Amino acid sequence: MGIKRLIRGGINCALSPILTAQRHQLEDLKLLHGKNLVHQVKTNGVYGNIHDAEFKVFSQFGDDGIIQYLVNGVDIPNKTFIEFGVGNYTESNTRFLVLNDNWTGLVMDGSEKNIKYIKQDAIHWRHDLTAVCAFVNRDNINQLFTDNGFVGEIGLLSIDIDGNDYWIWDAIEVVDPATVIVEYNSHFGCRHAVTVPYDAQFDRAITHFSYQFWGASLKALYLLAERKGYQFVGCCSGGNNAYFVKKGRLGVVKPLTVEEGYVESKFRDSRDRQGKLSFLSGADRLKVIAEMPVYHVELDRIVQIQELDKVKF
Repeated sequence: MGIKRLIRGGINCALSPILTAQRHQLEDLKLLHGKNLVHQVKTNGVYGNIHDAEFKVFSQFGDDGIIQYLVNGVDIPNKTFIEFGVGNYTESNTRFLVLNDNWTGLVMDGSEKNIKYIKQDAIHWRHDLTAVCAFVNRDNINQLFTDNGFVGEIGLLSIDIDGNDYWIWDAIEVVDPATVIVEYNSHFGCRHAVTVPYDAQFDRAITHFSYQFWGASLKALYLLAERKGYQFVGCCSGGNNAYFVKKGRLGVVKPLTVEEGYVESKFRDSRDRQGKLSFLSGADRLKVIAEMPVYHVELDRIVQIQELDKVKF
């Protein structure tokens, strides 16, 4: 090992406790601010639109606020959750639920490095949090839940895997969530019920160079939710997460149609063929994947994206 690497290693070791302490201090400040925001959400009562409840503590967008609005306004007796596709769990939909509300949960990610990070984080021993390394598919998802003791009624299920989201939710049978959050691909619009065809090894970065071909449309998830006994209550203002509540548990929350709740994302994370950001926006994000095949839920067959507007029922 070279002398420079030894010196860098020594500095990193020396700084690690300091950086860890600073991160915990920042987290405590964020939690304190979050508690004040939760109080505001509770005080304001019923919102006409779940966007009005949004705030961000550990979520990528305003999902922390929406989740707090739902868990305080919906009938949820079982304070447990499952979230997969969590990365290293520093930014997620359920971290605030753990730290602020002391919920019990299962988190899963396909990276061993990410799961190791979670297990070394104080959140793992201070709370009842199970962290599992797994690349989920529709054949193993129920066994993963069962093996880790999560069966029956749970409070919340959050699905964000940038690919087979529709197919995974469709396959889930061993848990009965009161609320479900699923990432949707707003590029598909709100008129067509489509999803990427199932592929157990689906990888957004490999399937199409643009990174724009992934997931399911909001309408596809809406129809699946209806079949599973859920009602759609809206999307986050970022245009990426859709929210569903079990029928009979809505409480004060108002159900919406796809058209009423759809939000188009403004993300410009597209790549060119060299892997560099190309910053496509609006309809151009769909045009770049026009020749890709999607499964049409209502027609029960594969069609090309460019054919969608010509589809007749």
